[in-house]
Amino acid sequence: MSVPKVAAVIGAGTMGPGMAAVLARAGSDVRLYDISDEILERAKGGYQMAAGALDRVEAPSAPGGSVTFSSDLAAALAGAELVLEAIPEKLDLKREVTAQLEEHLEQDAIIASNTSGIPITQIATALKHPARFAGMHWSNPPHLIPMIEVVPGEQTSAATTEKIVGIIGAFGYEAVTEKEVPGFVENRILYAILRECLSLVQRGVVSEADMDTCVKWGIGYKLAVIGPMRLLDMAGLDIYSSVASYLNPDLSASGEVPEMIREKADAGQLGMKTLGGIYPYTAEQVAERRAEIAKGLIAVRKTLSSL
Repeated sequence: MSVPKVAAVIGAGTMGPGMAAVLARAGSDVRLYDISDEILERAKGGYQMAAGALDRVEAPSAPGGSVTFSSDLAAALAGAELVLEAIPEKLDLKREVTAQLEEHLEQDAIIASNTSGIPITQIATALKHPARFAGMHWSNPPHLIPMIEVVPGEQTSAATTEKIVGIIGAFGYEAVTEKEVPGFVENRILYAILRECLSLVQRGVVSEADMDTCVKWGIGYKLAVIGPMRLLDMAGLDIYSSVASYLNPDLSASGEVPEMIREKADAGQLGMKTLGGIYPYTAEQVAERRAEIAKGLIAVRKTLSSL
């Protein structure tokens, strides 16, 4: 399987520019579409940043790739073999947009949603040809995290799933094929970790900064090298059984959004984008932290790729 000659990314916000950069580097003619000229203009800078990061991680490249920025949907979709929907996480909007996409595409073109958790089967109800539609969930930042979740819906054909997995492999990423569950696998694991982290901070067991240090060097360091299933084998299933017997009943099982998150969100303290969330920031600090994160992800990716 090779990368598509022509691909379209629908939505030029947070994820679109990075996704376009990955496909273009692999040799695809990519059309990045958005209804907003202002967002498209910002996306040009995002694309250049993502392309530079791909240079630094020494990602494989192929000739012929390009990216064009368009607010003309028909032009963006002309001849597209793969269309990646990356619009906001609203079910009705995704249904409306994916139905519009079908009107401009050949029947053998694949439509994939980058939704981070909306059930694929629910989005597909608006489609005339749901067999060619599936989830293709990239992690953020998409140009630095080389893993994509492939999530078929109830009507997705096996051939569509197989093609998407092949395309992902062709541009050098790892494909993880999953059954359809709310949130998909990656976010379910992440949110389980975050739930326990927030519970411990709220209870005063540990500070926010010490929690970050503990997870970064205690859990994250190990899991970056060895996955959780292999970690169980390394630690010993007898050890896990013993500890889990008394620890699991004490873990947070709350089904509610943590109070500290609700209070901050209600107060408009949303994180880096509002210069304050769990931690306070200046605009300069936000830029510095984002640069540090990108630098760290590049270093980790290069190291893991060599193992």
